[in-house]
Amino acid sequence: MKSLEELRAIKERMKGQIGIREMGADVTRVVVGMATCGIASGARPVLNTLAQEVQKEKLDNVMVTQTGCIGLCQYEPIVEVFEPGKEKITYIWVDEKKAKDIVQKHLKGKEVIKEYTLSDADTVK
Repeated sequence: MKSLEELRAIKERMKGQIGIREMGADVTRVVVGMATCGIASGARPVLNTLAQEVQKEKLDNVMVTQTGCIGLCQYEPIVEVFEPGKEKITYIWVDEKKAKDIVQKHLKGKEVIKEYTLSDADTVK
């Protein structure tokens, strides 16, 4: 790499390959807690599954990303969905099957899976 322009060109080429989206007003963010507690509870396969399913379904308005500690360790792995103009949805005890359900039912079908959410914590497991 010899210049800033070359770096920018590489970034543009890689966007489609790794799922980076420019943030816009219509972008839904899906955030996976990837602190030590999340990783120990299985968050990495959840993150990978979400990213793969979003890409497979060609959900161009969805950005899957990670964050540090969400502060609810007992509910890990945690996935938060931030949709423009709506309240945050927090999914708890997410595994790969639930991650696929979140993509199909929530992100694609626009239906919150209430039994996977923090508000229904007694019924999730």
